[in-house]
Amino acid sequence: MQSFTNKRLIILLVCIIILVGLIGYSMSERRSLSWPEQFIQDSVGWVQSAFSRPAHLVAGFFENVEEMRNLYEENRILKSHLDEYAVLQVELNELRRENERLMETIDVNESLNNYNVRSALVIHRSPDRWNEFIGINRGEQHGIEVNMAVMTSKGLIGKVREVSQFTSTVQLLTDQDRSNRISVFVDGNETVYGFIEGIDEETGYLQFTKINIDAEIEEGQVVVTSGLGGIFPSQLMIGEIVDYETDEFGLTQTAYVVPSADFRRLDYVLVIERGTTSLHPSLNPDIEGVESDIEPPDEEDDES
Repeated sequence: MQSFTNKRLIILLVCIIILVGLIGYSMSERRSLSWPEQFIQDSVGWVQSAFSRPAHLVAGFFENVEEMRNLYEENRILKSHLDEYAVLQVELNELRRENERLMETIDVNESLNNYNVRSALVIHRSPDRWNEFIGINRGEQHGIEVNMAVMTSKGLIGKVREVSQFTSTVQLLTDQDRSNRISVFVDGNETVYGFIEGIDEETGYLQFTKINIDAEIEEGQVVVTSGLGGIFPSQLMIGEIVDYETDEFGLTQTAYVVPSADFRRLDYVLVIERGTTSLHPSLNPDIEGVESDIEPPDEEDDES
Protein backbone atom coordinates (compact mmCIF):
# COMPACT_ATOMS: atom_id res chain seq x y z
CA MET A 1 0.00 0.00 0.00
CA GLN A 2 2.83 2.34 0.91
CA SER A 3 4.65 1.40 -2.32
CA PHE A 4 1.55 2.26 -4.41
CA THR A 5 1.28 5.68 -2.77
CA ASN A 6 4.92 6.44 -3.44
CA LYS A 7 4.50 5.57 -7.13
CA ARG A 8 1.55 7.91 -7.47
CA LEU A 9 3.55 10.68 -5.82
CA ILE A 10 6.48 10.09 -8.17
CA ILE A 11 4.18 10.12 -11.21
CA LEU A 12 2.58 13.36 -10.01
CA LEU A 13 5.99 15.02 -9.51
CA VAL A 14 7.14 13.90 -12.96
CA CYS A 15 3.95 15.33 -14.54
CA ILE A 16 4.46 18.61 -12.71
CA ILE A 17 8.06 18.81 -13.90
CA ILE A 18 7.04 18.05 -17.48
CA LEU A 19 4.24 20.64 -17.30
CA VAL A 20 6.58 23.29 -15.93
CA GLY A 21 9.10 22.46 -18.63
CA LEU A 22 6.46 22.76 -21.37
CA ILE A 23 5.26 26.08 -19.95
CA GLY A 24 8.80 27.42 -19.85
CA TYR A 25 9.48 26.19 -23.34
CA SER A 26 6.32 27.76 -24.74
CA MET A 27 7.09 31.09 -23.07
CA SER A 28 10.64 31.25 -24.39
CA GLU A 29 11.38 33.53 -27.34
CA ARG A 30 11.38 31.38 -30.47
CA ARG A 31 11.20 32.28 -34.11
CA SER A 32 9.64 28.98 -35.17
CA LEU A 33 6.95 26.75 -33.72
CA SER A 34 7.53 23.14 -32.74
CA TRP A 35 5.73 20.51 -34.77
CA PRO A 36 3.13 19.84 -32.00
CA GLU A 37 2.38 23.58 -31.82
CA GLN A 38 2.17 23.79 -35.57
CA PHE A 39 -0.17 20.81 -35.66
CA ILE A 40 -2.44 22.27 -32.99
CA GLN A 41 -2.46 25.74 -34.55
CA ASP A 42 -3.16 24.42 -38.03
CA SER A 43 -5.88 22.14 -36.72
CA VAL A 44 -7.58 24.97 -34.85
CA GLY A 45 -7.20 27.24 -37.88
CA TRP A 46 -8.76 24.66 -40.15
CA VAL A 47 -11.74 24.31 -37.81
CA GLN A 48 -12.11 28.08 -37.59
CA SER A 49 -11.99 28.36 -41.37
CA ALA A 50 -14.55 25.60 -41.76
CA PHE A 51 -17.01 27.51 -39.56
CA SER A 52 -16.11 31.07 -40.56
CA ARG A 53 -16.51 30.65 -44.32
CA PRO A 54 -20.19 29.64 -44.16
CA ALA A 55 -20.77 32.38 -41.58
CA HIS A 56 -19.19 34.98 -43.88
CA LEU A 57 -21.19 33.69 -46.82
CA VAL A 58 -24.45 33.99 -44.90
CA ALA A 59 -23.54 37.43 -43.54
CA GLY A 60 -22.38 38.55 -46.96
CA PHE A 61 -25.62 37.37 -48.53
CA PHE A 62 -27.73 39.52 -46.21
CA GLU A 63 -25.35 42.46 -46.63
CA ASN A 64 -25.61 42.13 -50.40
CA VAL A 65 -29.38 42.03 -50.21
CA GLU A 66 -29.40 45.19 -48.07
CA GLU A 67 -26.91 46.88 -50.38
CA MET A 68 -28.96 45.99 -53.44
CA ARG A 69 -32.04 47.43 -51.79
CA ASN A 70 -30.17 50.66 -51.00
CA LEU A 71 -28.78 50.82 -54.53
CA TYR A 72 -32.25 50.36 -55.96
CA GLU A 73 -33.58 53.21 -53.82
CA GLU A 74 -30.63 55.47 -54.71
CA ASN A 75 -31.04 54.63 -58.38
CA ARG A 76 -34.72 55.54 -58.24
CA ILE A 77 -33.93 58.89 -56.60
CA LEU A 78 -31.14 59.66 -59.07
CA LYS A 79 -33.42 58.88 -62.01
CA SER A 80 -36.00 61.32 -60.68
CA HIS A 81 -33.28 63.94 -60.32
CA LEU A 82 -32.10 63.28 -63.86
CA ASP A 83 -35.62 63.92 -65.10
CA GLU A 84 -35.65 67.21 -63.21
CA TYR A 85 -32.22 68.14 -64.59
CA ALA A 86 -33.39 67.39 -68.11
CA VAL A 87 -36.31 69.78 -67.69
CA LEU A 88 -34.03 72.45 -66.18
CA GLN A 89 -31.53 72.01 -69.00
CA VAL A 90 -34.23 72.57 -71.59
CA GLU A 91 -35.37 75.72 -69.78
CA LEU A 92 -31.76 76.90 -69.42
CA ASN A 93 -31.04 76.42 -73.11
CA GLU A 94 -34.20 78.27 -74.06
CA LEU A 95 -33.37 81.16 -71.71
CA ARG A 96 -29.82 81.30 -73.05
CA ARG A 97 -31.05 81.51 -76.63
CA GLU A 98 -33.59 84.15 -75.69
CA ASN A 99 -30.92 86.15 -73.88
CA GLU A 100 -28.62 85.97 -76.91
CA ARG A 101 -31.42 87.19 -79.18
CA LEU A 102 -32.16 90.10 -76.83
CA MET A 103 -28.48 91.02 -76.59
CA GLU A 104 -28.23 91.02 -80.38
CA THR A 105 -31.38 93.14 -80.63
CA ILE A 106 -30.03 95.90 -78.38
CA ASP A 107 -26.46 95.44 -79.73
CA VAL A 108 -24.91 94.73 -76.31
CA ASN A 109 -21.77 92.61 -76.33
CA GLU A 110 -20.76 92.89 -72.67
CA SER A 111 -22.24 91.71 -69.39
CA LEU A 112 -21.46 92.16 -65.70
CA ASN A 113 -21.44 88.38 -65.43
CA ASN A 114 -18.59 87.89 -67.93
CA TYR A 115 -15.27 86.87 -66.41
CA ASN A 116 -12.22 84.63 -66.85
CA VAL A 117 -10.82 82.36 -64.15
CA ARG A 118 -7.22 81.56 -63.20
CA SER A 119 -6.42 78.99 -60.53
CA ALA A 120 -3.73 79.62 -57.90
CA LEU A 121 -2.16 77.94 -54.88
CA VAL A 122 -2.03 79.67 -51.48
CA ILE A 123 1.65 79.75 -50.45
CA HIS A 124 1.50 81.75 -47.21
CA ARG A 125 -0.86 83.56 -44.86
CA SER A 126 -0.31 86.57 -42.61
CA PRO A 127 -0.24 85.56 -38.92
CA ASP A 128 -1.68 88.95 -37.95
CA ARG A 129 -5.41 88.65 -37.25
CA TRP A 130 -5.93 92.39 -37.86
CA ASN A 131 -4.37 92.46 -41.32
CA GLU A 132 -5.77 89.48 -43.20
CA PHE A 133 -3.61 88.67 -46.21
CA ILE A 134 -2.65 85.53 -48.12
CA GLY A 135 -0.04 84.96 -50.81
CA ILE A 136 -0.64 83.05 -54.04
CA ASN A 137 1.75 81.57 -56.61
CA ARG A 138 0.48 83.64 -59.54
CA GLY A 139 1.64 87.10 -60.56
CA GLU A 140 1.98 89.57 -63.40
CA GLN A 141 3.48 86.93 -65.67
CA HIS A 142 0.27 84.91 -65.28
CA GLY A 143 -2.04 87.85 -66.07
CA ILE A 144 -2.84 88.78 -62.46
CA GLU A 145 -3.62 92.45 -61.80
CA VAL A 146 -4.32 94.54 -58.73
CA ASN A 147 -7.95 94.52 -57.48
CA MET A 148 -8.93 91.30 -59.26
CA ALA A 149 -11.48 89.29 -57.28
CA VAL A 150 -10.30 86.10 -55.57
CA MET A 151 -12.63 83.29 -54.52
CA THR A 152 -12.87 79.60 -53.69
CA SER A 153 -15.40 77.17 -55.09
CA LYS A 154 -17.72 78.25 -52.25
CA GLY A 155 -17.58 82.01 -52.57
CA LEU A 156 -15.63 85.28 -52.70
CA ILE A 157 -12.76 85.70 -50.23
CA GLY A 158 -11.08 88.97 -51.25
CA LYS A 159 -9.19 90.88 -53.90
CA VAL A 160 -5.61 91.16 -55.16
CA ARG A 161 -3.73 93.80 -53.17
CA GLU A 162 -0.18 93.63 -54.59
CA VAL A 163 1.31 91.91 -57.64
CA SER A 164 4.89 90.89 -58.37
CA GLN A 165 6.15 88.97 -61.38
CA PHE A 166 5.32 85.49 -60.11
CA THR A 167 3.37 85.94 -56.85
CA SER A 168 0.58 88.15 -55.51
CA THR A 169 -0.84 89.26 -52.17
CA VAL A 170 -4.58 88.94 -51.60
CA GLN A 171 -6.50 91.09 -49.11
CA LEU A 172 -9.28 89.03 -47.56
CA LEU A 173 -12.80 90.30 -46.93
CA THR A 174 -12.12 89.83 -43.21
CA ASP A 175 -9.33 92.43 -43.22
CA GLN A 176 -10.12 95.39 -40.96
CA ASP A 177 -8.82 98.10 -43.29
CA ARG A 178 -11.59 100.73 -43.51
CA SER A 179 -11.06 101.08 -47.25
CA ASN A 180 -11.58 97.34 -47.77
CA ARG A 181 -15.10 97.34 -49.21
CA ILE A 182 -17.01 95.66 -52.02
CA SER A 183 -20.26 96.68 -53.69
CA VAL A 184 -22.91 93.98 -53.14
CA PHE A 185 -26.65 93.46 -53.22
CA VAL A 186 -29.41 91.16 -52.03
CA ASP A 187 -31.85 90.04 -54.69
CA GLY A 188 -35.07 89.36 -52.79
CA ASN A 189 -38.53 90.80 -53.30
CA GLU A 190 -36.68 94.05 -53.84
CA THR A 191 -33.05 94.67 -54.81
CA VAL A 192 -31.09 95.95 -51.82
CA TYR A 193 -27.63 97.42 -52.36
CA GLY A 194 -24.80 98.07 -49.95
CA PHE A 195 -21.15 97.35 -49.19
CA ILE A 196 -19.24 94.54 -47.50
CA GLU A 197 -16.85 96.31 -45.11
CA GLY A 198 -14.72 94.05 -42.92
CA ILE A 199 -16.01 91.87 -40.10
CA ASP A 200 -17.71 92.32 -36.78
CA GLU A 201 -15.10 91.38 -34.15
CA GLU A 202 -17.64 90.01 -31.66
CA THR A 203 -19.48 87.66 -34.04
CA GLY A 204 -16.91 87.13 -36.79
CA TYR A 205 -19.57 87.84 -39.44
CA LEU A 206 -19.00 90.07 -42.48
CA GLN A 207 -20.63 93.49 -42.22
CA PHE A 208 -23.11 94.44 -44.94
CA THR A 209 -23.32 98.21 -44.49
CA LYS A 210 -25.04 101.31 -45.90
CA ILE A 211 -28.35 99.56 -46.49
CA ASN A 212 -31.25 101.93 -47.09
CA ILE A 213 -33.26 102.37 -43.89
CA ASP A 214 -36.49 101.56 -45.72
CA ALA A 215 -35.16 98.43 -47.40
CA GLU A 216 -36.68 95.11 -46.35
CA ILE A 217 -34.09 92.44 -45.58
CA GLU A 218 -34.52 89.03 -44.00
CA GLU A 219 -32.36 86.37 -42.44
CA GLY A 220 -31.28 83.70 -44.91
CA GLN A 221 -31.12 86.04 -47.91
CA VAL A 222 -28.09 85.52 -50.15
CA VAL A 223 -25.57 88.35 -50.63
CA VAL A 224 -23.63 88.53 -53.93
CA THR A 225 -21.42 91.05 -55.70
CA SER A 226 -23.30 93.69 -57.64
CA GLY A 227 -20.73 94.31 -60.37
CA LEU A 228 -21.39 98.05 -60.02
CA GLY A 229 -17.96 98.77 -58.59
CA GLY A 230 -16.40 98.22 -62.00
CA ILE A 231 -13.86 95.62 -60.82
CA PHE A 232 -15.74 92.50 -59.77
CA PRO A 233 -18.19 90.59 -61.95
CA SER A 234 -21.77 90.37 -60.77
CA GLN A 235 -23.28 87.39 -58.92
CA LEU A 236 -20.16 86.17 -57.09
CA MET A 237 -21.35 84.44 -53.93
CA ILE A 238 -20.46 86.05 -50.60
CA GLY A 239 -22.77 84.55 -47.96
CA GLU A 240 -26.14 84.63 -46.17
CA ILE A 241 -27.64 87.22 -43.84
CA VAL A 242 -27.94 85.94 -40.27
CA ASP A 243 -28.88 89.16 -38.48
CA TYR A 244 -29.39 92.87 -39.07
CA GLU A 245 -29.86 96.11 -37.13
CA THR A 246 -30.34 99.86 -37.58
CA ASP A 247 -27.29 102.05 -37.01
CA GLU A 248 -27.07 104.33 -33.98
CA PHE A 249 -28.26 107.35 -35.95
CA GLY A 250 -31.23 105.56 -37.53
CA LEU A 251 -30.15 106.48 -41.06
CA THR A 252 -29.06 103.12 -42.51
CA GLN A 253 -29.13 99.42 -41.68
CA THR A 254 -26.27 97.00 -41.17
CA ALA A 255 -26.65 93.27 -41.81
CA TYR A 256 -24.34 90.51 -40.64
CA VAL A 257 -23.38 87.91 -43.21
CA VAL A 258 -21.94 84.45 -42.60
CA PRO A 259 -19.48 83.88 -45.48
CA SER A 260 -20.07 80.93 -47.76
CA ALA A 261 -16.30 80.40 -48.15
CA ASP A 262 -14.29 78.85 -45.32
CA PHE A 263 -11.62 81.43 -44.45
CA ARG A 264 -9.94 78.99 -42.04
CA ARG A 265 -8.91 76.61 -44.83
CA LEU A 266 -7.60 78.31 -47.94
CA ASP A 267 -5.48 76.01 -50.10
CA TYR A 268 -6.52 76.63 -53.71
CA VAL A 269 -8.20 79.80 -54.96
CA LEU A 270 -9.55 81.25 -58.20
CA VAL A 271 -8.54 84.68 -59.47
CA ILE A 272 -11.36 86.35 -61.40
CA GLU A 273 -10.70 88.69 -64.32
CA ARG A 274 -13.74 90.71 -65.26
CA GLY A 275 -14.53 90.64 -68.96
CA THR A 276 -16.29 94.01 -69.20
CA THR A 277 -14.89 97.50 -69.12
CA SER A 278 -13.97 98.85 -65.68
CA LEU A 279 -14.67 102.24 -64.21
CA HIS A 280 -12.02 104.92 -63.89
CA PRO A 281 -10.26 104.50 -60.52
CA SER A 282 -11.55 107.85 -59.25
CA LEU A 283 -15.14 106.62 -59.75
CA ASN A 284 -14.67 103.11 -58.40
CA PRO A 285 -15.93 102.48 -54.84
CA ASP A 286 -14.26 99.06 -54.70
CA ILE A 287 -10.69 100.28 -55.15
CA GLU A 288 -8.74 100.69 -51.94
CA GLY A 289 -7.84 104.21 -50.91
CA VAL A 290 -10.39 105.89 -53.18
CA GLU A 291 -12.86 107.99 -51.24
CA SER A 292 -15.82 107.92 -53.56
CA ASP A 293 -19.02 109.88 -53.04
CA ILE A 294 -20.92 107.32 -55.10
CA GLU A 295 -23.55 105.46 -53.09
CA PRO A 296 -25.40 102.34 -54.19
CA PRO A 297 -28.69 103.10 -55.94
CA ASP A 298 -31.74 102.99 -53.74
CA GLU A 299 -34.93 101.21 -54.57
CA GLU A 300 -36.52 104.19 -56.32
CA ASP A 301 -33.53 104.56 -58.66
CA ASP A 302 -33.56 100.85 -59.34
CA GLU A 303 -37.20 100.84 -60.28
CA SER A 304 -36.71 103.73 -62.66
